[in-house]
Amino acid sequence: MSFLDHEYREIITKAVCGKGRKFTQATHHVSPSHRPSSILGCWVINHLYNAKKKSEDTVEVNGSYDINIWYSYNDNTKTEVVTERVTYTDYVPLSVKDDNCLNDDYDVIAKVVQQPNCLECEIASQGNKIVVEVEREFVVQIIGETKVAVRVDPKGYTFDDDDDWGFDITDDELGDVKPDFVDSKDKD
Repeated sequence: MSFLDHEYREIITKAVCGKGRKFTQATHHVSPSHRPSSILGCWVINHLYNAKKKSEDTVEVNGSYDINIWYSYNDNTKTEVVTERVTYTDYVPLSVKDDNCLNDDYDVIAKVVQQPNCLECEIASQGNKIVVEVEREFVVQIIGETKVAVRVDPKGYTFDDDDDWGFDITDDELGDVKPDFVDSKDKD
């Protein structure tokens, strides 16, 4: 029952060596061209991001998105849309880590759980800026090489595509088939 008895094989494969998740709320201050009277709408679009391993237990996600705010001004007689490009850096801690990865050549996968979206948009108390609260959430995975030990079948069984899997229809099953199960109106 050891590697020397040839009952086990070591296989080198890629596997998830780390996982993490982070939820972020951020506040942005947008300066429109005119003093806003009221907020008519706010959208967060054009989200772009990339991720890289920063340290043994952290992934760095760098990204950007556009905040579009539709607002009225001049005592609610005119409207305008102001757009501001925002950049961010999120540090996602790895809550699960496998120290058995063989080298430092990792692949980093980051997936958006919650696309950046507007939670709240209001005129600042000074009245010349708009305050926008945005939320976003990521999950990250670190993929690396690791070693897996598998037990070898002592009889040396190998899989053959022509093996009979026993999926033939029996006479009993064939007897249960009802040839007129299709309704006559469906026969066309």
